[in-house]
Amino acid sequence: MARLGVLLFLVQIVLAVCALISCLSAEEGKIRALPRIAWVLIILFFPLVGSIAWFIVGREPSPAARKGWPGGTGERQRPRPVAPDDDPEFLRSVEERAQQQDQALFQRWEEDLRRREDDLRRRDGEPPREGDRPEV
Repeated sequence: MARLGVLLFLVQIVLAVCALISCLSAEEGKIRALPRIAWVLIILFFPLVGSIAWFIVGREPSPAARKGWPGGTGERQRPRPVAPDDDPEFLRSVEERAQQQDQALFQRWEEDLRRREDDLRRRDGEPPREGDRPEV
């Protein structure tokens, strides 16, 4: 029985400390019903009741608490952000960019090959042949 009393006392102290931290760190516009100093005194003099009262009445509920369970209110929820590797538009843009880079590289290789062939023909004394080149 004494162990249970000690456990409940520790729970009460932890709850009071959490309530004090919450009360002291709350923004001025988020405190309801009483001024901050009154809430601090209530929490200090009546730790269990004051702490519970602070969490229920004293602070403005967070947006998540006001919203309730996801999907429970029937409201449409915003679509969750998609990771880049799951986003079809992003994947399509990456593929298009890769194709453009491949095309540019291929064109540079073709131009380099034509230039080298023309240089070899000039060295051998032949004029460069225009008709033999494939069109790209």
